[in-house]
Parts: sequence; C-alpha cells; structure tokens
Amino acid sequence: MKILVVDDHTLVRQGLAALLRDQGAATEVVHAGDVAQALAVVATRADLDAVLLDLRMPGADGFAAMGKIGRRRPELPVLILSSSEDPEDVREALRRGALGYVPKSANPEVLLTAVRMVMAGEIYVPSQMLQTGETPTRGRPERGPLLELTPRQSEVLEALARGLSNKEIGRKFNLSEKTVKAHVGAIFRTLAVTNRTQAAHAAQAAGLIPQPLPAGLRDGE
Repeated sequence: MKILVVDDHTLVRQGLAALLRDQGAATEVVHAGDVAQALAVVATRADLDAVLLDLRMPGADGFAAMGKIGRRRPELPVLILSSSEDPEDVREALRRGALGYVPKSANPEVLLTAVRMVMAGEIYVPSQMLQTGETPTRGRPERGPLLELTPRQSEVLEALARGLSNKEIGRKFNLSEKTVKAHVGAIFRTLAVTNRTQAAHAAQAAGLIPQPLPAGLRDGE
C-alpha cells in the first residue's frame, strides 16, 4: 500500500511512517506537512491507496481539506487522526466522507486496525463512540441516501447484497478489486453503515433485492 500521511509535525509523520512500515501496513509512506503539500501529492500520485490526515493543523481546516481531497480523488479513502476526541468532530468527519477517525491517544494496534478496515472498505468508529451509543451510523437508512448513489454504485450495492465478494463483483463488472473497494467504501459512507450486512439490509428495505438476504455475507472482502 502507498499511504499519504498529512501532519504538521515532522516527528509525528516519521513515527507514523515507521509504525506503518514495521507492521506491514504500508509499502511506501508519502509525507505532507500541510494541506497545500497534501493536495499537490494527491494531484500527482495516482497510485496512492489512502490518506491519513491530521484534523488540526495551523492555518488549516481539516474538514475543508477533506473536501478538497474528495473533489480531486473521490475514490481515495481518508482516515482522520486527531487529538480531538469530541464526538461532534467524529460525526462531522464521517459525515463529510472520512472512512475512519482515530484519536491520537489511541494505541498503535488501534491505528493499524483502523487502517486495515478502511482499506477493506469498512468504516472505523472510535470505541468511545460505540460504547456511549453515539455512533453516527446507527439506524436504517431511508430511501433518500440510495438515490445519491451513482449507477455503478447501485450495481455494486445490489451485487454485494446478493452475497458476492469484492473479487466476484470485480469480475462481474470488469473492475479491479481496488476500484470495487472504493465503490463499497463510498456506498458505506452514503448509506451511513459500517458493513456489508447493514448495506444489504438497506438495499432490501429499498426493494433493490428480494427477501430473504443471502446467508453469510462476507464483510471485509
């Protein structure tokens, strides 16, 4: 994997890069010390697999940075790493399209788990949000969010709801597995769900697939 780490502290970037490499979570880590550098990297490195973004940097709005990255590379997963543990910041980050949010107080294992989940197309929500019941992914989506999906995303949603793995979906629509994961991640964000089973229930509720749901949906594939 090739991961862009965006943080204004050089030591933090270097520490994250060492951690990701030591644990086999990245084959290359690209550094950016501010939003302008990050956008330049995103614009020139089509091979990036994910962005690890500090939400609080001097002279920069992390939420706005997420939007700029999303407009340039909508398929590129963004994982927020922040000193803020405010549930409102978590909700806002996920609402704006982040696939995960990791407090800087978390241990390295949590960060690595979050990176792997995001790369699998899932959403990582901090444990404190889940424990308090404040997760922004609660509840079943109404028909409205489904209308926000692109035609291709709707096809991918129907296929995953029928139990197809990412590899099978890729073969079905002649897509790379990386592209399928990007579509699955976008579907999760749009429907405000965290796994394939929840997405399938949303598709079923909207009448996209018949009942009952296929057994053994393969989360994380």
